Amino acid sequence: MSLPPEKRARVVVALLCVWVLWGSTYYAIRVAVEVLPPFLMAGSRFLLAGAVLMTFALLRGEERPRREHFLPALISGAFLMLASNGLVCWAETRVESSIASLVVSCVPLWMLLFDWWRPGGVRPHPSGFAGVAVGIFGVALLSAPDPSHPLDALGIAALLGATISWSIGSLYSRQARLPRSQMVSTAAQMLCGGALQLLAGWALGEGSRLDVSAIEARHVASWLWLVGAGSLLGFSAYLWLLKHTSPALATSYAFVNPLVALTLGAWLGGEKLPARAWIAAALIVGAVMIVVAGRRNPRLPKS
Repeated sequence: MSLPPEKRARVVVALLCVWVLWGSTYYAIRVAVEVLPPFLMAGSRFLLAGAVLMTFALLRGEERPRREHFLPALISGAFLMLASNGLVCWAETRVESSIASLVVSCVPLWMLLFDWWRPGGVRPHPSGFAGVAVGIFGVALLSAPDPSHPLDALGIAALLGATISWSIGSLYSRQARLPRSQMVSTAAQMLCGGALQLLAGWALGEGSRLDVSAIEARHVASWLWLVGAGSLLGFSAYLWLLKHTSPALATSYAFVNPLVALTLGAWLGGEKLPARAWIAAALIVGAVMIVVAGRRNPRLPKS
């Protein structure tokens, strides 16, 4: 996609946010959910970030959201925050942050297929199908039973569900009737999604499992990092990229995030991956790169 010169600097900054900052959030989530229930942790994170962003936007004189914006923001928040982010946070109570980042990096593969299957969609470039096949093989290898290094099957399944939900929500938000102000739109989706996550947490009985006395400074620091780096900067940058660039460029974070997450998981968390996980990582990241490269090429009409 050709971009006007005045947008290129903003695109570079936004990409750095989703490439690096989002990659760091996997380890931050892993630390936070050691003591904070996953849905309550995520919901409070997005509610605070959404409130801060909405307040800032309104103080700047941005147009207030209207009644017709509520349902689209609620739907987008349900896909992106409640189902997708919520499942990632829950899964990280069962799997390591590096494994989570690898599975979530499959998002562009799903987006390629869903963008094709939607009404008026276009058939992907042949390399896209090759990328999907390689990615599926990588996930299958990662998920295969290995008695010497067992992985939690339910956690992997939750992560795959999260990638599907994120892909659907991302494509929906591109066309949804949300506020014209990107800042107000992002804040509205955070507020709706965060509220849904809190409701889900209370419905699942997470309130009774919250032990305030177990919370340490590193848990608070991780939660604050998720609010600032993950939500205010990372999520805002991602939604801006979805609106102003191609889905391929917006989801290019998927082949950078695992590298950041793997490094932080090993360096700070002492996470050790079996050999097959490294092979799977190479396959998944390679598949995403094939898909992203293919989406920059002319695509065929949907048959």
